[in-house]
Amino acid sequence: MRETTGDRPDPITAQVISNVLLSIADEIGMALRRASYSTNIKERADCSTALFDRHGRLVAQAEHIPIHMGSMVGAVRRLVAPEYRDSLAPGDVYITNDPYSGGGTHLPDITMVAPVFTEGADGPRLVGFTANIAHHSDVGGHVPGSNSGDSTSIFMEGLRIPLVRFATGGEVLPDIVAFVLLNSRLPEERRGDLLAQTSALRLGGTRLVELCTKYGVGTVEAACEDMLGYAATRLGVAVARIPDGTYRAQDFLDADDAELGPIPVAVAVTVAGDRIALDFTGTGREAVVAINVVRSALEATVYYALKAALDPGIPANGGFFDSVTITAPVGCLVNPREPAPVAARTDACQRVADVVFAALATAVPEIPAGSHSSITYINFSGVGDGFYVYPEVIAGGSGAGPELDGLDAVQVHVTNSSNLPIEALEAEYPLLAERYLLVPDSGGAGRRRGGLAVRRDIRILSESAEFSAHADRQSIGPHGVHGGADGTPGRFTVVRTDGSEERLPGGRVSGVRLREGDVMRVESPGAGGYGDPRERDPALVLRDVLDGRVSPEAARDRYRVRLVDSPDGLRVDDAATAAARS
Repeated sequence: MRETTGDRPDPITAQVISNVLLSIADEIGMALRRASYSTNIKERADCSTALFDRHGRLVAQAEHIPIHMGSMVGAVRRLVAPEYRDSLAPGDVYITNDPYSGGGTHLPDITMVAPVFTEGADGPRLVGFTANIAHHSDVGGHVPGSNSGDSTSIFMEGLRIPLVRFATGGEVLPDIVAFVLLNSRLPEERRGDLLAQTSALRLGGTRLVELCTKYGVGTVEAACEDMLGYAATRLGVAVARIPDGTYRAQDFLDADDAELGPIPVAVAVTVAGDRIALDFTGTGREAVVAINVVRSALEATVYYALKAALDPGIPANGGFFDSVTITAPVGCLVNPREPAPVAARTDACQRVADVVFAALATAVPEIPAGSHSSITYINFSGVGDGFYVYPEVIAGGSGAGPELDGLDAVQVHVTNSSNLPIEALEAEYPLLAERYLLVPDSGGAGRRRGGLAVRRDIRILSESAEFSAHADRQSIGPHGVHGGADGTPGRFTVVRTDGSEERLPGGRVSGVRLREGDVMRVESPGAGGYGDPRERDPALVLRDVLDGRVSPEAARDRYRVRLVDSPDGLRVDDAATAAARS
């Protein structure tokens, strides 16, 4: 091991080290997916990975899922506190999922962290941490999948794991494994995924030691300091472009209680020079159901929104985070008190991102209209060849911007997971995907059209199944801006074998019984349009009609475009369109 004095590396070396750290984080993620058992990790990539320095500051995160950043930061923040730091040893791996004691955001997301040591002159020397997080398809609780939107206490949501050792001296602790497995409906799948997380961390630790061996610990640490300083400086430059002042916005989550109405999410963004502060005073009460957002989830969402709105090229590391001030009243939706339920916290996180974007929109006009901003999480469980749990997050539309239409069928904001391919779904579970399509007219009309929602129809092939879900934007559609129309809300509909249809009451349901042959129709929200629909190029409206994205009726009524048949097919009647738009 080559020791150094910690002299600053030259800019080229610093950039090389920065890129290597990012590649290590990526490699941890690839190893995790390849070794995992569950489709939720190996196919849908519902996992994230990161590297931290010895002070617990995030230095490199793979580009996976923004909300996961909060859990990893929270866990490592605990490990560098005196109660843990002095007992860290080579070969340790720590595990947690608890939002109130372990830095987590909800229980299915299990975080693992491993301290990394090199051999120094005086013995093992702590140089950093490898971390990963993965969404496990079941950790107990009152519904299969452990992710119901209608739970009323965290004690209904599954096994709570405090920050404890999962491995010591390089050996996994069998008692901890047994404890987790006994509390899952899918114990062997849990075993495989937990061991995959552990192995991926060890690979990352090996790569970090190799980097320190090549350049020296001092040089790597100095490069990390440069990375953190660069992120802070770049954020300051982006913030300084915004005129000083306070920018406010408010949006709503679907009601958790019909008598209390929708829940407001409010923010005041204050800019002073190169400093920025966000105050969520005015946000509604703690929710009765599981849409509450703990501090680590709030921070991760705010960091994502600022990075996306101000400068997407800012490195997502601790230097960036330390430059942002966040306050929220205790006992509100985004700073709940234990044991408030949090399983479906991502729906509220999406609304937090929405209000941050809306507040900044007056100063940053490139910010688009409202996206679907709903997780639209579905979960089927039952018995096929054995007990199964199929979790999925359905994509929707993204908001239109000043220059481009919104994207169709994409994940937005704090989630970035993939869809489960139909081939994998039908091979793994006794389910049949009958339809998977874009929903016409679901994107808000505008000079730029909002992105389209997704519809997925799933038929039950086993004797019975149970369905649970959490979703928002079921009653209030994504907002349009500058005269653009709102996108459509989402909905869940059961189509019984006799052809009767039953729309489920809202987006937070559990224990819905399905029989063989029943179909669950899932429709996600669309997205808002940007600008007056009458200013949209009629040729683009015609293209959307021909592509099936916009109906002829919407072309006529929303865009006021007149289409006529001709020997060459459908075309725009320019004179009639001009008259209708005038």
